[in-house]
Amino acid sequence: MKIKSAVFTKSAPALAACPPAFRPEFAFIGRSNVGKSSLINLLAGQQGLALVSNTPGKTKLINFFLFNGTWHLVDLPGYGHAKGTKSVQAGFERLIVDYLTQRPTLAQVFVLIDSRLPPQAIDLEFLEWLAGQALPFALVFTKADKQSASATAGSTAQFLQRLPRRDAGTARHFITSAKTKQGCGELLAFIEQSLAAAKPAARLQAALRP
Repeated sequence: MKIKSAVFTKSAPALAACPPAFRPEFAFIGRSNVGKSSLINLLAGQQGLALVSNTPGKTKLINFFLFNGTWHLVDLPGYGHAKGTKSVQAGFERLIVDYLTQRPTLAQVFVLIDSRLPPQAIDLEFLEWLAGQALPFALVFTKADKQSASATAGSTAQFLQRLPRRDAGTARHFITSAKTKQGCGELLAFIEQSLAAAKPAARLQAALRP
């Protein structure tokens, strides 16, 4: 897939504030500071589309980016490092849950995993929750340029072995680097395949729009 345009659409503090649901959406989520914004910028071919911060927990809203005028890449708040009161953190969680369980045009959830780390309990718990909700997900291992290819292969294999048995053999996964562009083409090709499968549903959504 060639990205001809990528623009910021809006930020939403709640599900009701999200754009009208008639375009396929691909959600990116992961622990804070996993490299989500850098990967979004890589896919878009624009360095400044998604703001990159060294402060974990910076993203507090649902951010929508329109690609090629036809589909949204959705940047969800990171989990695991949200600063603030418990009520604020609970708000992050509610925002994520509401979007993932109630957004009718959600086509795929991409869960970003830091390839340098051993399996983290919070990532595994989140994937278990996604599976329990029957939500389609794929794993995106980030920051592959920060270590050797063999180290990345080892940590990836270790993580996949920790997935629930029902998902371990079928979970689609990608190895990526925002610096070297590794995995960018594979991710976009996967999204393109998903868009082709989503076209009948998208046409139905468009037909039902007032």
